[in-house]
Amino acid sequence: QVQLVESGGGLALAGGSLRLSCAASVHSFSTYAVAWFRQAPGKWREFVAGINWSGDQTSYSDFAKGRFTISRDNAESTTYLQMNSLKIEDTAIYFCAAGDTAAITASWPYWGQGTQVTVSS
Repeated sequence: QVQLVESGGGLALAGGSLRLSCAASVHSFSTYAVAWFRQAPGKWREFVAGINWSGDQTSYSDFAKGRFTISRDNAESTTYLQMNSLKIEDTAIYFCAAGDTAAITASWPYWGQGTQVTVSS
């Protein structure tokens, strides 16, 4: 059983930064690709960024490019989302998810509970 727990959310000012963490309760964390998604009130969940098992391939949605950075530390079984230059429209619940393959995929069977990010001016 794969369990994912997000942390690091909270309140930030526009233009500020937050770093989200996703800790996995697995012994072979490097086996899985990991992605971040977000869901704002009244909107569908959307893809933010993904990273493959070895951390040498990443993928970003357009709104995240140049502002967000996904990374992972397999020794600590943790994936990070560094968010800089935050905008009010970044306000959402952020979820981490793990695939069942090493590569970034369209299938994400494992999900965390989410962490709230609120950006204000």
